[in-house]
Parts: sequence; structure tokens; C-alpha cells
Amino acid sequence: MRDPHTSARLAERLRLMVITRPDPSGGALRDVVAACVEAGATAIQLRDKSASSRELYALAAELCPIVRSEGALFIVNDRFDVAIAVAADGVHLGPEDIPVAAVRREVPPHFIIGFSTDDLDAARRVAAEGADYLGVGAVHGTTSKAGLADEAIGPGRVAEVQAAAGLPAVGVGGVTSQNAASLARLGVGVAVLGAVMNSSRPAVAVRELKRTLDDAVSADLEP
Repeated sequence: MRDPHTSARLAERLRLMVITRPDPSGGALRDVVAACVEAGATAIQLRDKSASSRELYALAAELCPIVRSEGALFIVNDRFDVAIAVAADGVHLGPEDIPVAAVRREVPPHFIIGFSTDDLDAARRVAAEGADYLGVGAVHGTTSKAGLADEAIGPGRVAEVQAAAGLPAVGVGGVTSQNAASLARLGVGVAVLGAVMNSSRPAVAVRELKRTLDDAVSADLEP
């Protein structure tokens, strides 16, 4: 049985995840990632669908210590072999990747496995197979992934999936500082790509997101 205290700690560390793209508007990826974690991003997910295995390994090996230096989690998208090779904190898988159960058998006990789904049954299944958190979306629709521009499941669906699985979740897809509060109030984290990677000032974008999340939580705690 999953330790609820462990899940709560992981949820806090997934509060503000930044997903990368190879060519951010704010400068070299190394510099953008450094700026994001310094500004308060609690997790970085390295995502590069076009890189070769060697290229992805080299990039992950460069970024992992930068992220760790600020106490943030470093997650590799899709490639658990690369994640293990650079001693990353974990991997994020999708429905077309190696099954969660197969990855869980091959990784160290504390290795984090994330999985993308907005389906309640799939969320329950991967939780039983050993997933640690879920990426749920597209919350508000997104142009960062093909075919999702008109999809918008809404914040409530993210909370439903989180509750069904009994795992921490991050809402992804069209999340910005203008709409992130609705997710925070439901007790789920946020994962952002375009809001930061498309910004010429990524640190400012992260600080604005963090302020939105902090304000939402503070408001809920007020009598």
C-alpha cells in the first residue's frame, strides 16, 4: 500500500513542473532550465522527441545537476533508460510507451514514474502497476501537442482522475498564470510548457505562476 505521507511529499514537489522543449524562446535550454528552478519551479521534465539516444543522454546529463542544485525534481519524458543512466529522479510515460509495470520492475525503489491519462480506469490501473503520479490533460486545450488544440477537459476532471487513482496529479495543457489557481484550489499541481518555453522571460513566467499558486492556497486557508 502506498504511504500517504510519501504521496503528500511528492505532490508538493510536483506543485510546479516545467516541461521543456528543445528551442525555448528565452535562450539556450540550459540557461532557461537554470532560470526556472531558481525562480521556483519544483520539477523539470526533459521532453525532446527528436533527439537521438546519445543526444538525449548528453542533454539530460547536463541538466540533471542544474535542476538538483536547487532541490527540484528532474524527470525524463519517455526514456527510462536515459533517466536511469543520468540518475534522474524519474520518468514520465505515455500510453504508447513501455508499460508502467515493466518499468517498475527494472528501476530502483524510489524511482518516480509518471503517466499521462485522463481516463479513470487507466489511472486506477497504472496506480496498481506502480505509477507514482499522473499528468492529466489537456486541461484548457493546447497547441504544444498535435490534435489537442480543441480538447479541454477542465480542472474538475483532473481532480476526479487524481481521486480515482489515489495518486498526486498535475494538470497539463494550456495552463497559465491566469488559470492555474483553479487547479491549485482543487489540490492538484500544474505542468506548463508553452507558458514558460514560449516566454522571452522564463524566470518571470515561473515567478508569476508560483505567485498564483501561493495566492490560491493562501486564500483557501483564510477563515
